[in-house]
Amino acid sequence: MEPWLSSLPSVPYPSPKQGYWLPVTSTINWCEEDYYATIYSAEIVNTITNLLFVVLALKGVINCYREGHDKIFLITFGGYAAVGTGSFLFHSTLKYPMQLVDELSMIYTTCFSCYSSFSYKRSRAYGFGVALFLISLAVFITAYYHYLQDPSFHQACYALLTATVLFRSMYVMEVNMRPSLKRREKTHAQHQAAGMVSEAEKREQRRVDERDERIVRTMWGMIAYGLGIFLTGYFIWTQDNIHCSKLRRWRHEIGLPWGILLEGHGCKSQHGLILLYMLIEISSRVVRDTGLGCDTYLTTLLTLRRHIMTGTGAYFYITWGVWLRHCLNGRQDEFELHWPSTFFSLPAVMRKRPVEELKTE
Repeated sequence: MEPWLSSLPSVPYPSPKQGYWLPVTSTINWCEEDYYATIYSAEIVNTITNLLFVVLALKGVINCYREGHDKIFLITFGGYAAVGTGSFLFHSTLKYPMQLVDELSMIYTTCFSCYSSFSYKRSRAYGFGVALFLISLAVFITAYYHYLQDPSFHQACYALLTATVLFRSMYVMEVNMRPSLKRREKTHAQHQAAGMVSEAEKREQRRVDERDERIVRTMWGMIAYGLGIFLTGYFIWTQDNIHCSKLRRWRHEIGLPWGILLEGHGCKSQHGLILLYMLIEISSRVVRDTGLGCDTYLTTLLTLRRHIMTGTGAYFYITWGVWLRHCLNGRQDEFELHWPSTFFSLPAVMRKRPVEELKTE
């Protein structure tokens, strides 16, 4: 730890207290020290930051009601809130039942997203078969995880389910949007050859094609951004315990409130993402100007980024799903993605309205 960091104005970390929820029964105990702030919360930073998951879920629910999105996304955002609530309870108590609420809510919410993706515009019989399979899968994961009590099993299942939903949605987007442009162009050329298309129809077809090409291009950019955030965060998530002893030592050296910035598991909101961006810029200059070691710099950044990115990436995926559903329903002229700033705002799907009206909201 560089001397200038230890010289920052701070207060020492309090001594651990006799926690209200003791003893710890969870199979995981994250790097944040237990019960140093209050007897009612084992990991105070990890606990409080989960409220921001609920805030983002509420933002999504309000957006669904206000803009008239499909009701299935109300359930999806409800599952997103359940993940944050379960994590709040888990980090508050470090009890095994609350750990199951936290981790299994992630599995169940992703299974529901699987059902939404695979059953869309399919027959009732097909949808029933998908639902039966996913319910059976969720029951198996629940039972086997309770038997193993190995967090790596949960992480592997969650990663596999998430990848399945993601790649399925990418496939649906390409097959139903980009190839459809080619099919329309082929039909358009045939009608043109037969003299069946008026000039007004040609102009409208060009407008529609250009619109859909722009949407697909923007969607891929959004996917790359959100997926990059999520995967980086998920990787950092798996690295949490590797540098734990070093991080705990650093926190005590720099004291509060600066030590909170090294609580990587708790940084998961968009506000945290903004803070992370500023910290990266500042710390990059520190590395350049003071010669801070690369190992120290990278370790700090990995810890800061972990849960910021998984939470933000999940929100991006849900928002992309809302927009994709409207496009698949042929409502591209009614809805658009509203994302004023890449780094300092979250995207939302909104009904198209005059620019002046958007500025007043």
